[in-house]
Amino acid sequence: MREPGLPTLDQLRVFIAVIDCGSFSRAARELHRTQSVVSYTIANLEAQLNVALFDRSKRKPTLTEAGTALLADARTVGMKVDALRARAKTLAQGLEAEVALAVDVMFPTEILVCALHAFQQQFPTVALRLRIEALGAVTHLVTERVCGIGISGPMIEFADIFQSQQLGHVNLMPVAAPTHPLALMTGTIGTETARDYTQLVLTDRSQLTAGQNFGVIAVRDWRLGDLGAKHALLRAGLGWGSMPEEMIREDLQNGRLVHLKLAHMVSAQYTLHMIHRTDDAPGEAGRWLMQYLLEHAPGK
Repeated sequence: MREPGLPTLDQLRVFIAVIDCGSFSRAARELHRTQSVVSYTIANLEAQLNVALFDRSKRKPTLTEAGTALLADARTVGMKVDALRARAKTLAQGLEAEVALAVDVMFPTEILVCALHAFQQQFPTVALRLRIEALGAVTHLVTERVCGIGISGPMIEFADIFQSQQLGHVNLMPVAAPTHPLALMTGTIGTETARDYTQLVLTDRSQLTAGQNFGVIAVRDWRLGDLGAKHALLRAGLGWGSMPEEMIREDLQNGRLVHLKLAHMVSAQYTLHMIHRTDDAPGEAGRWLMQYLLEHAPGK
């Protein structure tokens, strides 16, 4: 049996497109080619690799065992090439004109302010655009290329298009106003008891976290897109909920908020991640900002 040949990058991209699009015809439309050209390309790839990638007895493109194994390798090659091209582009262009940063609303304001001041001093000619969002909205902005760099909260998993680095964590604490019924209770508060009172919950404007309830246990909840509004409603005694410990430290000290000792959660860690697209690497200024934030990550 002869040795496998060397497949082209184009063949691998067509292979991935057929799987991602779900059919040869849709892949052809996506790639702006005829279906016959797509089929010919796949046949040539199979000939190069000496394996059948698709089960021809099925109506829809169905991978063989070999095809399934090689698809992961094809994706890896594609991502590596995209990353190489993106890095070459930034090196050729030099210092970028603008850096767009999307930050999770839970990220400590004090660290963000210091980072922005340092960035302006280091790169006075580079414009900085800032978006502060909640949960999946940060990931959505980076996905759509609205922002090149994101500081994202906890996600179940990141798509292959992202390069992700852990960026510390924020401690969350369940609290309520001192006049709230839960705050007047002594000892540990059971989950069934907490469930009977309105919970104030942070939500986002994307669909990436649709159907996912992060720490929501109450029968009644108010969904808020603004952490400042949640903070104000908590202090007004209109519900209970979790807040970043740094943000409410003064409230706890002066008695405007009370730490709730819930049976299911006394405190929790909200993990943070630095993300960017693998095919759109940040330039010199963006890389500097990312490194600064990594060195000053919360929870270190």
